[in-house]
Amino acid sequence: MRYYVLAGEASGDLHASNLIKEIILIDPEAEFRGFGGDLMENAGMTVLKHYRDLAFMGIVPVIMNIRTIQKNFRFCEQDMLAFNPDVLILVDYPGFNLRMAKFAKAHGIRTFYYISPKVWAWKEKRVHRIIAYVDEMFTILPFETEFFAKYNYPVNYVGNPLLDAILEKKTAPDFPRFIAENKLTDKPILAVLPGSRKGEISVLLPTMLEAAAQFPEYQCVIAGAPNMGIEFYQPFMKESSVPVIWGKTYEILIHSRAAIVSSGTATLETAILNVPQVVVYRLTPSWLFNFLKYFFLRTKFVSLVNIILGREAVTELIQWNFTLKKVVSELNKILHDPKNEKRMLDDYRDMMIKLGDPGASQRAAKLMVEKLKVL
Repeated sequence: MRYYVLAGEASGDLHASNLIKEIILIDPEAEFRGFGGDLMENAGMTVLKHYRDLAFMGIVPVIMNIRTIQKNFRFCEQDMLAFNPDVLILVDYPGFNLRMAKFAKAHGIRTFYYISPKVWAWKEKRVHRIIAYVDEMFTILPFETEFFAKYNYPVNYVGNPLLDAILEKKTAPDFPRFIAENKLTDKPILAVLPGSRKGEISVLLPTMLEAAAQFPEYQCVIAGAPNMGIEFYQPFMKESSVPVIWGKTYEILIHSRAAIVSSGTATLETAILNVPQVVVYRLTPSWLFNFLKYFFLRTKFVSLVNIILGREAVTELIQWNFTLKKVVSELNKILHDPKNEKRMLDDYRDMMIKLGDPGASQRAAKLMVEKLKVL
């Protein structure tokens, strides 16, 4: 069968590549074409546009690149019709993908969505477009089943693919080898995950590093973002020199005593790896956060750990609560109070039960191929 796959971010590239590999095991004659990244190409897909050329974040970049964005839409529409796929598989990236879902529906192309847009968090009205244009939804967060049930829209919960991605990395080198390979000391590690975008790193990292510096018995290690060199991080370090390691976030976490983590997927990854954490975030300007919170945000919490559990398992220091004093206080609780640490790790175990077993990509692939065989 022919599969047209669209992923517009690094995480989508990772999860789509694993899905493609699993589909090929079931459907060896499968042909793949679409937008994505290096991992999808290595898995066997013809990549027409790289996700790096699709990522326009924020209002100003979108306006400045509106012609390019429109060209990408038209190119995708024309190429998909020429390829004539049996199914269009969308991977997150709703701004682009929901428009393509509408186009596919109008041209009689079946549409599957793998990894739902976060309509439960904000822009909930998009759920009506999903219902109208998406034939099958394959979700990766357990509470999404109940959310979509409110709209009488059945979905397929397949488990979370992060479990598989992390399981692959659990063969990390032991601590002595890890610190030798990365020129670290033998002090226990305090991980700092400041995010992947320049804007959020610039806002979060200075305070994160100041907080970590209050614990001299630990060595602070920054998980570097792709495509950002050491020259970007150095201005935030002041007199000290903090090691930045790229492409080894899971290894850093595996060997860490605790972590300060920017809100996002990394909070879930940190929890899966059983590392105590403090979650932080600040959006600037503050009025923008207040506007989004009042008109669009629909969740009590911002970290996936807390959203999945429906309670505050990890402390969230957001906006005006993100201060040096509070970060240090919360780190003290998880580093020096065994009861607090145990409570958090117990909550992690509850979260893992809710996530279910590994094998999300395999289950999603099996379901997709089975559903495609039913006209």
